[in-house]
Amino acid sequence: MLWLSEVMLERHDLESFEDLKKELAKRAKQGELFFQMDVKPPYSDTPKDWQDKLEAAFTARQE
Repeated sequence: MLWLSEVMLERHDLESFEDLKKELAKRAKQGELFFQMDVKPPYSDTPKDWQDKLEAAFTARQE
């Protein structure tokens, strides 16, 4: 299980919500199967529908 808080702690160099989406897509392609959102991303560009956007970035791994 991949937790959003783990990703943000491991990759504290991420500077934006877009960077976070790219990282989640990368992790999904590397074989992560499950993703849990336990915190809200603190980035200034985090949209209101951030959960939907992160889920979409993670599940798009089959493309």
